[in-house]
Amino acid sequence: MNPSQKTDEEIAFGVQKGDVQLFGTLVERYEAKLQRYAKKFLFGYHDSQDVVQDVFLKAFSNIRGFDTNRKFSSWIYRIAHNEFINAIKKRGHEPLTFFDSDTLFPHPVAAENVEREIDIKQIQEILNKCLDKLDVKYREPLVLYYFQDLDYLSISEVLHIPVSTVGVRLNRGKIILREIYEQLTEKHG
Repeated sequence: MNPSQKTDEEIAFGVQKGDVQLFGTLVERYEAKLQRYAKKFLFGYHDSQDVVQDVFLKAFSNIRGFDTNRKFSSWIYRIAHNEFINAIKKRGHEPLTFFDSDTLFPHPVAAENVEREIDIKQIQEILNKCLDKLDVKYREPLVLYYFQDLDYLSISEVLHIPVSTVGVRLNRGKIILREIYEQLTEKHG
């Protein structure tokens, strides 16, 4: 069977059995997604591409520990989460820069879901001004949900928190973002 027709889990199983060339297929499938995740989570961090490469190196060296009965995407996003947190810790208190909103929303939203489109547009505006002021524990679920299109269960697996906590952090994160945004607009009119 052609690797492009296999699931991520089937490919990972093949890598575990010694066909290391198959890992390239996983890199092809996840590189762009992890780059977007890195840019949104580590904005202002100039070496996000290096951090993503570290994610793949760590995934490759630990692939034997991956349980192929679980979702590969959750596993690799968990590795990315850990590497991004480590990068933030290493970075310390470097000044953060704002980012271009077009980078955040590269794909158009489906027209049939008008409520979600309005919500995303409002969040986009708020994120442009406020994301760097938001605590990581609220920023990351927002990035995973709104920009990586992960569902609550996948986010739960990536962050190692209960599904109910994912919902709470998303809601609180949106509330805090709105408060930060309102404070900024009051100051700057």
